[in-house]
Amino acid sequence: MSAAEAQRAITQGALDAIFNDAANVDQRFPVPVLQCLQIKPLAAQPTGGGGGAERYRVVLSDLRNYVQCMLATQANHVIHDNQLIRGCIVRIKSYQANSVKGKNILIILDLEVIENLGAHDRIGEPAAFEAKPAAPATTTTIGGSGFYGTKTESPAPVKSEPTSSRMGGGSNAGAASHGNNVIYPIEALSPYAHKWTIKARVTSKSNIKTWHKASGEGKLFSVNLLDDSGEIKATGFGEQCDQYYDLLQEGSVYYISNPCRVQLAKKQFSHLPNDYELTFERDTVIEKAEDQTSVPQVRFNFIDIQGLQEVEKDATVDIVGVLKEIGEVSQITSKNTGKPYDKRELTIVDDSNFSVRVTVWGKGATAFSAQPESIVAFKGVKVSDFGGRSLSLLSSSTMAVDPDIPEAHKLKGWYDSQGRGDSFATHSSKSNMPTGRQDQAKTISQIKEEGLGMDNPSGDYFSLKAAIVYIKPDNFAYPACSSEGCSKKVVDQGDGWRCEKCNVSHPRPQYRYIMSVNVNDHTGQLWLSCFDDVGRVVMGMSGDEAMELKENDESAIVAAFEKANCTKLNFRCRAKLDTYGENQRVRYQVMSASPLDFKAEAAKLADMIKQFGISS
Repeated sequence: MSAAEAQRAITQGALDAIFNDAANVDQRFPVPVLQCLQIKPLAAQPTGGGGGAERYRVVLSDLRNYVQCMLATQANHVIHDNQLIRGCIVRIKSYQANSVKGKNILIILDLEVIENLGAHDRIGEPAAFEAKPAAPATTTTIGGSGFYGTKTESPAPVKSEPTSSRMGGGSNAGAASHGNNVIYPIEALSPYAHKWTIKARVTSKSNIKTWHKASGEGKLFSVNLLDDSGEIKATGFGEQCDQYYDLLQEGSVYYISNPCRVQLAKKQFSHLPNDYELTFERDTVIEKAEDQTSVPQVRFNFIDIQGLQEVEKDATVDIVGVLKEIGEVSQITSKNTGKPYDKRELTIVDDSNFSVRVTVWGKGATAFSAQPESIVAFKGVKVSDFGGRSLSLLSSSTMAVDPDIPEAHKLKGWYDSQGRGDSFATHSSKSNMPTGRQDQAKTISQIKEEGLGMDNPSGDYFSLKAAIVYIKPDNFAYPACSSEGCSKKVVDQGDGWRCEKCNVSHPRPQYRYIMSVNVNDHTGQLWLSCFDDVGRVVMGMSGDEAMELKENDESAIVAAFEKANCTKLNFRCRAKLDTYGENQRVRYQVMSASPLDFKAEAAKLADMIKQFGISS
């Protein structure tokens, strides 16, 4: 088909109507026809079975304008079938449009490649479509750089405008619906979607948590919701606890329809890979689905046991292994509440030839009935540095025995063929050994030039020899819960310091370091974030001791900071892209720090000299 015929098929002005005339776009352009100008794969997102969900961005043009688009995973088949290629003409059957921060984003839920129109070079000279500016407001959008139609500088924040959101479009769309609302995939939810319904399975449900503060008291519970496209956390406060807690049962599938608030996720309270979370409202509609089988049961993002050494303390992970040992149920008594708690220690192994101890608590410990050599998959377990590395099930964690997933079948085959007779290392015995490629020694200039942390969602690890030149004196420590295994911030209520997580009050907090230090080497300077263990190495005292100095003798804490300056240390760090407010930046977190071993450093220099053939 000629370019002229393709040009006539494209619906010029469709993008303007989609973003600026949502009320009439269905009448003006029932099924927009656009040209694909570019396709770009994105970093994989965690999905079930431990793999990564393929994500693609495309640029579409209506000859007058072009706009960035995100393909929903349900539309990826056009990529896999080699139908969607650069220059082809497509019919957009289902979409959701957002206009945020001066950029327009079109989420494509269903599209069709018009094969008889073929692929062509870019038709016309389309211009980037700009959202209409409005009053400033805090918003978020799908980021990206170096992509067709984007600029490297950040535009001034503008108020997000509601735009069209349509599932289907024309008689061929075939979009599912429930009542008057269209069924959305979870990954398409955003604060700008209207009249939506999701069909999702409750994969976990928390207990009702209560809090008591000087300003009042309250309660909440939360559930994790899952469909084929992704996961999202939903929380009910106050009256919504009574309204929805008994209705929502773990493992069941529900239709959930707005009004239900969609907002930015509080990452410190959720391990799910979703930028948003839901808050139930009084009029949120929740109905149990008749079909309980079409939604997946659980979604994993596994790491191997050896990889636990690269995970920071208190993080949550998904892990699968062969059950090697099962301990007896024992009891411990909480120092704070005096209550007894049941626990059981498990040991699992995998084909990385490492083992790790997993602690199961409460009813999970007493009711545990899996047999040795079963395959056990854990979701959302907490990583501890006790004994090198160990794992602990949280109230939100889930466990599946002999799950029907590829990773479980692979482990079973490995164990039956060779693993049963293998010996397994522990992180306690390997914790001081080099970690290889991910822990290479770098200079500060190399860290920046190589863009460490920019492209790896899990972060890049490196070691660095550098001298401390400045420590931020403000907020260098925070009041933490003194319960064993808890490091959450506590609140001063006058008669004690209360931890909302443990639901207990302490006569005084345990201060823990949370420091920002500036370090230099011969190539440049870098800001590093340090937590309690590293802060103790840097300061040579505990957080409690440092805070006591600050409260009783300001000059003494200043002297302590000065003493720490110019100290040269070996830092083991992780570089990871982080979102702060509306901006993305690479955060450099110190995993461990130690004084220089001058004898070992001298031996390294001697080896380097020998490599160049220089004799003394």
